[in-house]
Amino acid sequence: MGKLVYLMNVSLDGYVETLDHSIDWMPVDEETHRWFGDRSRETDAFLYGRRLFEVMNAYWPTAESDPAATDYTIDFARVWNATPKIVFSTSLAGVDGNSRLVSGDVGDVLTRLRTEFPGELSVGGPTLAAQFIRRGLIDEYRLVVHPVILGAGLPFFPRLEAPIGLRLIEKRRFASGAMYLGYVPA
Repeated sequence: MGKLVYLMNVSLDGYVETLDHSIDWMPVDEETHRWFGDRSRETDAFLYGRRLFEVMNAYWPTAESDPAATDYTIDFARVWNATPKIVFSTSLAGVDGNSRLVSGDVGDVLTRLRTEFPGELSVGGPTLAAQFIRRGLIDEYRLVVHPVILGAGLPFFPRLEAPIGLRLIEKRRFASGAMYLGYVPA
């Protein structure tokens, strides 16, 4: 059965983007980028909401032809392009490449995906992740916390009816000052 992992960059105060949807506050250097590439290699499928899929799909399918691309961004592009993407959306008419569109109850879709993909399923995008979090379906939380305070924006975690206890299982400090924290439900 596939393990559902929620992994994203986040500000120290818990936001993944600014109020104007910018992610420019988040410098992803070579070390951090390579780390994300390694995590992506462990992923059987990416689960995206519409917005994050559109952001990722706007660059990564053609990243290898970007003259400014580094070896580590090309490596990430190859991994990302080869990995299936499951896009949860009711507004998109279709998706291309190694992607497929799904809709319906996230729990039902996840049940089917867990049997199809035996390894890690990486959910990206806090709006989609919120649906899994509220239902207790996330198996592991992975946060790369950057040393910046945004003050407002789109939060990594949704509002909850009750606290969710977590247990730290892994941590790593990056040279940039960012900190990786891995948690599982307690």
